[in-house]
Amino acid sequence: MTDFKDRGRGEEAKHALDEETAFKIAARRNRLLGEWAAGLMGLTDEETESYKKEVLVADFEEAGDEDVVRKLLGDLTAAGSDVSEADIRAKLDECAVEARRQFISSQG
Repeated sequence: MTDFKDRGRGEEAKHALDEETAFKIAARRNRLLGEWAAGLMGLTDEETESYKKEVLVADFEEAGDEDVVRKLLGDLTAAGSDVSEADIRAKLDECAVEARRQFISSQG
């Protein structure tokens, strides 16, 4: 019975670690995406730092990526940037790959 409980605790710990890792990678992805969008909007370095935080916060509005895509699309459109939703989604995927690569590199 103890082995079963130990195994259950081990699986719970692994799940918690996996969730934490996914959160860190998503946050890194969102910062990269915010930096990209800030560049398209011509923001200063200070404004870029602030905007990256806004993108991070936007991700907490709802589950999934729709909140982030909606924010960027609205902000980029308002700034006069000719970027489509498909462009944003493609960049989101690209940033996700880069965020995972950076996270793995930082762990080694």
